[in-house]
Amino acid sequence: MPTTNGRIAVLASRVGVDEKQLFDALDRRAVAFDHIDTRKLWFGVGERDNAGDLVLNREIGQVRAAYAARALTAAGAHVVNSADATELCGDKWRTTMALWAAGIPTPRTALGLTPKAALAALDEIGYPALIKPLVGSWGRLVTKLADRANAEGVLEYVAALPGPQSHLGYVQEFVDKPGRDIRVIVVGGEPLGAVYRTGELWRTNVALGARTEPCEVTPEIDKLSIDAAAAVGADIAGVDLIEDRDGRLLVLEVNHRVEFTGFQAALAGRVDVADRIVEHLLERAR
Repeated sequence: MPTTNGRIAVLASRVGVDEKQLFDALDRRAVAFDHIDTRKLWFGVGERDNAGDLVLNREIGQVRAAYAARALTAAGAHVVNSADATELCGDKWRTTMALWAAGIPTPRTALGLTPKAALAALDEIGYPALIKPLVGSWGRLVTKLADRANAEGVLEYVAALPGPQSHLGYVQEFVDKPGRDIRVIVVGGEPLGAVYRTGELWRTNVALGARTEPCEVTPEIDKLSIDAAAAVGADIAGVDLIEDRDGRLLVLEVNHRVEFTGFQAALAGRVDVADRIVEHLLERAR
């Protein structure tokens, strides 16, 4: 198991633009750090070699991110985001339940423990509706269900998938949003800014071609994003909100591994996300 001897460690199997910005921010502040590739990482039961280390978890794979966070915490390291937050944010149902428990408005959502049960839940929610994978990002495999016949076809496919988790149906009302959603990045309980993500399709993920534009952080957006990050226990969070046709804001999900290059570009240099993350890590290290 690699040790960093009290230095900051950055976990990442893929070094993208965001990670390079984080490395540059650490260098600018003359902070010693180690990049650890999770594909080469292993742990021995009961070892405490990482006691006192501070670890920024940038692993892109949810399973590796969660297990690395849990194992490093057991070894005595301080992991950001925490293992609990990583596991919770990585599961859409658990995230929704945490938001609901904190009194944060979300779209109507249900979990069917079988495809047949999911179909019954959809009948209650009404159409159009969405079915989403419990684990996933960038809008992948999120499907809009126009009516019951459409839902039956999709759920027949779901029933044929291998693995019991694949058979769970996370279903949600389709919110008729005005062609956009809102992404807020929260670091250390403070929103750094907000952007609209606008697209031609009903999915407004940047990975699917959505455009990013500045969004004013209103008092309501400020409160909802802070509360949402706190509800899942995330130090660093990407909070996604949507507006319904009446202008009511709902929290859709909270991301524990935040991609910020497009966000930062849309705000035209008004915020340096990487530097703020490093500043937060240094505050945690004190």
